[in-house]
Amino acid sequence: MRLENALALVTGGSSGIGFAIAHKLIAAGAKVAICGRDERKLKRAADDLGALAIVADVAVERDVVAMIRRVIDEFGDYNVLVNNAGFGSFAPLLETSLEEMQRVYATNVFGAMLVARESARHFVSKNTGNIVNVASTAGQRGFAGGTAYASSKFALHGLTECWRAELRKSNVRVMQINPSEVQTAFFRGRGFNPRKLQAEDIAEAIAAMLAMDDRAFAPEMTVWATNPQD
Repeated sequence: MRLENALALVTGGSSGIGFAIAHKLIAAGAKVAICGRDERKLKRAADDLGALAIVADVAVERDVVAMIRRVIDEFGDYNVLVNNAGFGSFAPLLETSLEEMQRVYATNVFGAMLVARESARHFVSKNTGNIVNVASTAGQRGFAGGTAYASSKFALHGLTECWRAELRKSNVRVMQINPSEVQTAFFRGRGFNPRKLQAEDIAEAIAAMLAMDDRAFAPEMTVWATNPQD
């Protein structure tokens, strides 16, 4: 698609990868909405970007339904979802509580499903659309302490494959990107390593996936730092 024709929603767009994705798309001429739970932080990010701010929790169904309706109403149409909202929680199995596991899944899995479902309703009705799920290399290989986070990204990978199988016949491209460790602003005060991935690298990759002509798509992309030198 031509990025200047993108009418996009980036979940978790207040900071980090989501903010970088929104910035990249807007710079290319797209109209972009971002969502988040922290109203003050979201508004500040939207003002910096020139994006539409929608306060919403992707884990709350009524928030998601209202959010997708607002995107369509504000833009007059809607054709790109970047399913980016998510967070990590890490602990050994013996220290992992059910409550924490459910909290991670509420956003990383159930939230991603809700936003994709409501977006796909519109995309299927228009016979066109794009869904990009931001997963992780943690969803390709588990690791000690990753019970909650890694398994949530494995689950997102499964969702991606199911949606792709269902939605291709409606010309909806379902794509997934798997970043390895990405250093966002959180890391800058604690040993920021310029040789590791930054949010802008993932934004570039997603923009390239979307910019491919609509007759083709890249189902999945994994992005590693070339030589991070830990």
